[in-house]
Amino acid sequence: MTATRGPCSPWDAIYCCDLTSIDSPITTGQALQVATEILYNLSGQIFDACEFTIRPCRRECNDDAFWGGFGGWGTTWSYGGFGFWPMPALIGGNWFNLTCGGCGDTCSCTALSEALLPSPVSSIVSVKLDGVTLTDQVDYRVDDFRKLVRLGGESWPVCQDLTLADTEPNTWSVTLAVGEAVPSLGQLAVGELACEIRRSCVTDCGIPRTASSVTRQGVTIDMVTITELLRNGLTGLRWADQFVATYNPRRLMAPPLVFDVDGENYRRTNT
Repeated sequence: MTATRGPCSPWDAIYCCDLTSIDSPITTGQALQVATEILYNLSGQIFDACEFTIRPCRRECNDDAFWGGFGGWGTTWSYGGFGFWPMPALIGGNWFNLTCGGCGDTCSCTALSEALLPSPVSSIVSVKLDGVTLTDQVDYRVDDFRKLVRLGGESWPVCQDLTLADTEPNTWSVTLAVGEAVPSLGQLAVGELACEIRRSCVTDCGIPRTASSVTRQGVTIDMVTITELLRNGLTGLRWADQFVATYNPRRLMAPPLVFDVDGENYRRTNT
């Protein structure tokens, strides 16, 4: 994967203009890409769905515990039981000493086998275990937009061979899309902006960006210059500015970040 500082892909657009009459697919695609980059940044870099593959780690009960590897006080490893010390667990025909047999949950009477994913998860493309693609809602589900829960009474692997491709035995991978989907207003906005960009490329009736007024056929129109608009995070277009005002009213440059000081519970591959 190549690192980028912009959106992962052009947004789906709702067009209120005709982009097919005089445009080539290349021109149309470039206009949409540029419009996406502009609105992605003006909206605070909130909306995007980036797809990538990770090699996750199973979540253990002491992930959030104060006492490190000895498990937390009252850590539930099975219904009605508590695991303050490592407990034996039979997984895949082998015995392992874990801080608990499975992770308890305040809403569940039974143990849950989970893996933490990057958040928020937009969609799961595939989950592979030993090279076999698992079935959504049969073999796994996603809770809280980041918890990959194993179903059917099975557990996620304790470890895997990271030197092998995810098509081989003793491997485990998740391909997912992370980020917030572009709302309908954003799709309308990016289509509107793409139309304007296309027009500026194929017509000669554009207005100079520094103009503050224009007179045509005896009619004078006073305008805000593009410099002033961009300084305020606006474009001068109806739907584009409505989109920015709705989803980024404070004109944030980027969404707030949360740092996990304990480290990630997955490995992002091919980055």
